[in-house]
Amino acid sequence: MLKALFSSNTRIKLLNTFLLNTEEEFFIRELTRKLDEQINSIRRELDNLKKIGLLRSKVRNRKKYYYVNKDFLIFDELRDIFIKASSNDEQMARKIAKMGNVDFMMLSGLFIGKESAVDLLIVGDIDKDKLKGYLHKSSKDKKDIKFTIITKKDFLYRLECKDKFVYDMIGNKKNVVLVNKLKKELTKFI
Repeated sequence: MLKALFSSNTRIKLLNTFLLNTEEEFFIRELTRKLDEQINSIRRELDNLKKIGLLRSKVRNRKKYYYVNKDFLIFDELRDIFIKASSNDEQMARKIAKMGNVDFMMLSGLFIGKESAVDLLIVGDIDKDKLKGYLHKSSKDKKDIKFTIITKKDFLYRLECKDKFVYDMIGNKKNVVLVNKLKKELTKFI
């Protein structure tokens, strides 16, 4: 999908790396190893992305480091495209939903590249061990995915009590809702 939108495979790999790791800095040789691309194509695409303002650079210890410019005009929109394209959200939602009864599922943290108390919030009744095994197996970067499972009754109670955790999760516009069978209940509180 992204290849059709962007002309260069190297550029796609670079955009993916920078937009999904917004707090990190990379130098050219590191990127050639990480992305398995030729140094000249990496250098050319880094220059292109720097010219349009998406990337910035600085020299440290005689190495030129590149990092993403978060003030770039369409940074958030571009980042959202890469987050959605890189995660198989719908496929994951279907697999997790088969593990039990899921009323609400939301991605946060690792999935959207932002710091969060949890990476995955599930409301419903689901087999915790199956979920843990699935998440461990499907985690590409082998980081532990933090998840919380709350019963529907407890979730609605927490909404009524204006629980900080629940309100922070559902109030964050960056979080991605995969399953929402609680639309009617949520509209009362949001």
